[in-house]
Amino acid sequence: MSFIQTTLRSARTQSRLLSISRNMSTITPVATKNAPPAAASYSQAIKVNGFIYVSGQVPLTPEGKAVEGKFPERADRVIQNVKAILEEANSGLNKIVKINVFLTDMAKFAEFNTVYAKYFNEHKPARSCVAVRELPLGVDVEMEAVAVEN
Repeated sequence: MSFIQTTLRSARTQSRLLSISRNMSTITPVATKNAPPAAASYSQAIKVNGFIYVSGQVPLTPEGKAVEGKFPERADRVIQNVKAILEEANSGLNKIVKINVFLTDMAKFAEFNTVYAKYFNEHKPARSCVAVRELPLGVDVEMEAVAVEN
């Protein structure tokens, strides 16, 4: 058998094993009353293979009402929502590996970082922060996260 044939056979075997592994994964939706309900057809988070993928959280109360007040209060609520969802999923803020933040005004970047630093002082996950033209429901900040289970 040639090197190419052996390599192709090995690649096909690996592909089959990945496919079998993928089919055996359990995908579990996460839902808590301690964070706002999903605003459309999606889950607050999904657990799979020891990871928790938290959908974008916006500054709404657990009852689904907009947070009034200044930007720091809205940013704080977003992080509190992520925290509540992670706790429901047997995780926590200290288990986050990646965060994506979306701001409609980059002038709020420093204010967001001040709030963020209260929660992520010692544990500092990988993070991206991007400016977007607008966000759902007219909010000015959204955050999504990927974490591992306890």
